Amino acid sequence: MSKKCEISGTGVMSGNKVSHANNRTRRRFLPNLQVVSLFSEKLGKIFKMKVCSKTLRSIEHNGGLDAYLTSTSNTKLSEEAQKIKKEIANA
Repeated sequence: MSKKCEISGTGVMSGNKVSHANNRTRRRFLPNLQVVSLFSEKLGKIFKMKVCSKTLRSIEHNGGLDAYLTSTSNTKLSEEAQKIKKEIANA
């Protein structure tokens, strides 16, 4: 299973773990993924996806999945989210 948000595409990042003596070793920053069920009002469907908590807060702030997808540009969305956005636009 990939460690990627299915809507925004946020994935694993890398950086340094810095000790008190300023020694640097590589580490990974994993996204905070949650399995959630998101309801689309226009389509009348429930989508079960792995979404990072930052994206989930943005969806709630914009007023639901439909409003979030229509207000967000395609460059910031993953391919799956773009397909759902097209379905919403056609409905």
